[in-house]
Amino acid sequence: MTPTAVALDQSEDSGVTEVSLRPLTEQERAEALGKAAAARAARAEAKGQLKSGTLSVADLINSGDGNSAIARMKVSEMLEALPGIGRVRAAAIMDELGIAASRRLRGLGIHQRRALVDFMNENHVHPNNAKRNM
Repeated sequence: MTPTAVALDQSEDSGVTEVSLRPLTEQERAEALGKAAAARAARAEAKGQLKSGTLSVADLINSGDGNSAIARMKVSEMLEALPGIGRVRAAAIMDELGIAASRRLRGLGIHQRRALVDFMNENHVHPNNAKRNM
């Protein structure tokens, strides 16, 4: 079996069938690598804008609706891009708001989005005024 093939080896009684993926051609692989690099660059640019204050948390969350690269950014990654917020504070904020550690921007519900933006506004947690005490 090739490295890109996936097989589920279970009995027919379980109802699971075997799934195989064909190996990518060199051209397809190059295109996929280019697409992945572009997505990483888009996320890095968005985090840079968030850190510099040219992009707000609300704008970043809303831009995820039309940009799949941004939509795949983890919420913790977005929070950690803000000055004064590291892993511990990001985890504390997410815990307080009931957002799972593995949640991506695309997966935020309307109430979670609103709660996150409100929290940032109320606590003045944004690039120009990172507040130390929550």
